[in-house]
Amino acid sequence: MRDRVLAPFLSLPPALRAARFPVSPDQTMDFLAGVGALGPRDIDNVYRAARALFAIPPERVGEFDAIFRAIFFGQSLAADATGEEGDETLAVEPTGERVEIELDERAEDEPGEMASAAERLSARALAPLGDSDTLAAFSRDAPHRLPRRRTRRRAASKRGDRIDLRRTLRAALRQDGEIFTLPRSRRRMRQRPIVLMVDVSGSMKERSEAHLQLGHALAQAADRAEIFTLGTRLTRITSALAPADRAQALARVAATVADLDGGTRIGEALQAFLSVPRYAGLARGALVVLLSDGLERGAPDAMADAVARLSRLAWRLHWLTPLAADPDYRPETEAMRIVAPMLDALEDGNSVSAITAHLLSVARAA
Repeated sequence: MRDRVLAPFLSLPPALRAARFPVSPDQTMDFLAGVGALGPRDIDNVYRAARALFAIPPERVGEFDAIFRAIFFGQSLAADATGEEGDETLAVEPTGERVEIELDERAEDEPGEMASAAERLSARALAPLGDSDTLAAFSRDAPHRLPRRRTRRRAASKRGDRIDLRRTLRAALRQDGEIFTLPRSRRRMRQRPIVLMVDVSGSMKERSEAHLQLGHALAQAADRAEIFTLGTRLTRITSALAPADRAQALARVAATVADLDGGTRIGEALQAFLSVPRYAGLARGALVVLLSDGLERGAPDAMADAVARLSRLAWRLHWLTPLAADPDYRPETEAMRIVAPMLDALEDGNSVSAITAHLLSVARAA
């Protein structure tokens, strides 16, 4: 019985790969883990999780729907003998009955100027660039200038806000019941978690390499930092950035990220982030920073929904865009106009020095 229940979930990734969808083993594992953690109540939850985690391109949603229906409902698509494309197609039920289903066409004519919705998987070498002095200064200042928060644990302090009863009683035992001073304590401070999301799409090609170097510096300097890339899919690169040697770390990132210089689907990548419980948990109470020009080519509603949910989870949600280097910058794409009021900051991300200065000033501003 258990094998029959698991069969559709295990069959979906190979079927997508057979249809030339770029489904990686990591995405397969995340899909299975996500479905197990979510405990879906209906098939719609499974569909949404699969579409988000496999980063289905908008222009291929109809093809994905057909494969999904074939596996989970036993349907198969009837071929169109005319070869003409239409708004509807036929699905054959296991009983032999034919029903009409609509294909999704939401990917057409979204704003985005230079951005592209098409997924183009590629690889290129990443090598350390300039800004070494800026990154060195950031690495030196980050441990004591990145935002911090109070923990529930307490530590001894002469000017604490509470009497330390345990230390007081221990002192009384050593001094035959006499209490000469009242030890005090205060809550310990700990660096607040940081989630950095780097846009590696084609429209950010000139800056993505420098931003990945900044991600490496942050991963090395911060107590708790998680780094992701956004393009046509979501990729966690925290472990790839673990080596202290920057050239080695960038080489590992280049081997990990499959959508460098590809299309732009920020909304779907953020939806994928939020659909995995262990990823969404990283954003809870964290400083979440997106380095992107915001030229979204996916559906604006998907990006708006994801940013709204992310803003409720995060301590602060900051969007740093190179377009904001212009003092007169105003969001122009439909998606950015919708999400701008949900952000805690929409500021200049034109250079590494501007980004590092912003990160180090967050604690003081807050």
